[in-house]
Amino acid sequence: MKRKNFILFTVIEKVWKVLEVEIAFGEFQKLDLRVGKITEANQIPGSKNLIRLMVDFGIEKRQAVAGLLRWYYPQDLLGKKCVFILNLQKRKMMGVESQCMILAAEDDEGKVVVLEPEKDIIEGSKVH
Repeated sequence: MKRKNFILFTVIEKVWKVLEVEIAFGEFQKLDLRVGKITEANQIPGSKNLIRLMVDFGIEKRQAVAGLLRWYYPQDLLGKKCVFILNLQKRKMMGVESQCMILAAEDDEGKVVVLEPEKDIIEGSKVH
């Protein structure tokens, strides 16, 4: 049994090292992270997990598609100011275009929370 555990932990350790990819600071600076206010939130028809969000960034509004339905009712997201990535490539999910991506944290037990500023700040504020 000790041998099997050793092999298992060795494999996990190697996989973990592969996942610990470092990026250059310049690459991180390319991300356009901003605070946006969620003005609309609706479950996407036919989906068990996707929510369509309309987000106000001050000078523009964008649509996001987020797999948050297991953790949030759409109405609970209304009015929240959250952190989004704006310069990801757009993609369609269930026929709905996502033009930005909300950031969320997940713990070891699978609990997910969206990232919100600690204090109120205007929509469109950059995150550094």
